[in-house]
Amino acid sequence: MTRLLFLGDIFGRPGRLMVRDYLPQAAGREEVDLVIANGENASGGLGLNPDEAEELFNYGIAVLTGGNHTFRFKALESRLDSDRRLVRPANYPGQAPGRGWTMAETPGGIKVGVGNLLGRVFMNMSLDCPFRTADVILKEMKEAGAAVTLIDIHAEATSEKRALAWHLDGRLGALVGTHTHVPTADAAIMPGGLAYMTDVGMCGPHNSIIGMSRESVLPGFLTGRPSKFEPASKGARLNGVIIDFEADGRASAIRPIDLKGPV
Repeated sequence: MTRLLFLGDIFGRPGRLMVRDYLPQAAGREEVDLVIANGENASGGLGLNPDEAEELFNYGIAVLTGGNHTFRFKALESRLDSDRRLVRPANYPGQAPGRGWTMAETPGGIKVGVGNLLGRVFMNMSLDCPFRTADVILKEMKEAGAAVTLIDIHAEATSEKRALAWHLDGRLGALVGTHTHVPTADAAIMPGGLAYMTDVGMCGPHNSIIGMSRESVLPGFLTGRPSKFEPASKGARLNGVIIDFEADGRASAIRPIDLKGPV
């Protein structure tokens, strides 16, 4: 059996501190073989810079996935090309820097293919089809020798994520959703052996509006005028899922984790 821990969007400094303070103990207690996380909000709540990517790797994360804020920091672009621990959504069109999937290896020598996709529904971005791109990267991962496969689908719409899960069931090991920062109550093993959860939640300040302070977000809803968002700092929690895989690459169990930090 191979056991992976996938952490939801790491949000700003509170999220990074939760990873620092809670991940080692949780990974050891749960006998996790490999830790993967979505890091696209890790720097101030929007984007990921190279220094804070390295910080998260030092805390024990093997692979960081991205999303719609992947290219917010220009300095990350060369790092995306050179560091195989960083993955950006595979369906960015054209010759985007970086790679849409990578291969990691557990201490026991199991090869784990990790992919990343962006949804198109409600995202207002020019993106290639995530369904066809998923077929391509899954084929490439398996041809490269991946025994276990996982894709992070960073998307707004539950329907799009669910549709992608049915499209990949029986071929992919796990499809985990990120981006909306709120854990869903639908973690399950699908009929073909795919582990799925629509959104695994957020590592960061839950006493907030999906990571941003209430004081900075509420005026926009109340007045209809734009306001500058500021990251929140209170109520930090660590959200993710633990997934078990059998030797044939099918998932046998998935369960959410929710660890509470300081108030």
